[in-house]
Amino acid sequence: GRRPMTLALVKRQIETSKIKPGKTADKWKVFRDASEARELLGLQDRSLAVLDALLSFHPDTELRQDAQLIVFPSNTQLTLRAHGIAGATLRRHLALLVEAGLIVRKDSANGKRYARKDKAGAIDSAFGFDLSPLLMRTDELAMMAQQVVADRFALRRAKENLTICRRDVRKLISAAIEEGASGNWESIEAMYIGLVGRIPRSPTLSDVNSILDEMQLLLQEAVNILEMQQKDENNSTNGDQSGRHIQNS
Repeated sequence: GRRPMTLALVKRQIETSKIKPGKTADKWKVFRDASEARELLGLQDRSLAVLDALLSFHPDTELRQDAQLIVFPSNTQLTLRAHGIAGATLRRHLALLVEAGLIVRKDSANGKRYARKDKAGAIDSAFGFDLSPLLMRTDELAMMAQQVVADRFALRRAKENLTICRRDVRKLISAAIEEGASGNWESIEAMYIGLVGRIPRSPTLSDVNSILDEMQLLLQEAVNILEMQQKDENNSTNGDQSGRHIQNS
């Protein structure tokens, strides 16, 4: 049956006609950027397998504004190149690619995918999947990919900082309890255990930063208690020495 035409799809089709004249892009570079940004785009690994298959039907390595960017494989051909993906799954991931704004459907009157050629054998018009949005969004996809890489690096760094801070707090608490240092170390240990218990199995950057902030405050509190204790001991020692000095004189 005919697929419903939504306003969003109409808007995308209009936008693809506004690609900057002369614009080109390496299709596999664009594919790598889209792959990196897949979570931001709402795509899954199988969606990328389908996109990879669609791009393989475009004969050139480059996507060019002045070239024919519609591919028209049958579902059978697409299934073969997308590693034997089932028909219903193929349709679902094609829909996800359309929804993500990476491809646009260009349907013929009967919904079939094919190309008409002119007398010279060149493609005159084609019906299938238009890859123009990929060319139009090359810069945006590259920026999204860079953001994902930067976020991944920031998450790794935050996790490392949390691991170091967590280790320092644990060492301080253990040493204080073992040496009988004054202070409510059981309470501090309970707060520490509570913080560790709140770390999700797959934490986001926000999760890690939030717990790291609290762990650093707990570390500072533990250090302050020990410093105050050291200060009191020093004052007590100085007082004893002063008292003995007065008695001796």
